[in-house]
Amino acid sequence: MQGRYLVCGLALAASAWPALAVEGDAEAAKGKISMCVGCHGIEGYRTTFPQVYSVPKLGGQHPEYIVAALQAYKAGERSHPTMQGVAGGLSDQDMADLAAYYSVAR
Repeated sequence: MQGRYLVCGLALAASAWPALAVEGDAEAAKGKISMCVGCHGIEGYRTTFPQVYSVPKLGGQHPEYIVAALQAYKAGERSHPTMQGVAGGLSDQDMADLAAYYSVAR
């Protein structure tokens, strides 16, 4: 019985992720990750400006989550100034490419 609830819960969680509007290309992202690896490529890294933030490692994240987070930074719905600046310069294709790369990177 518990297994059935787990399956239902996973199905609901999966349906909550928005579909990617653009197909990502992990190979194309290799030329775009330089703006990410300085913080997100360091295990246990924490920023100190504008306040202390634990910086998540991106490898293995769901691509839909990465795109949604980048879109939220670009729209000003998430409030880290550095990430708002980075995301502000990304196209939908850039976001999809980065998401494709980090979803398989470890």
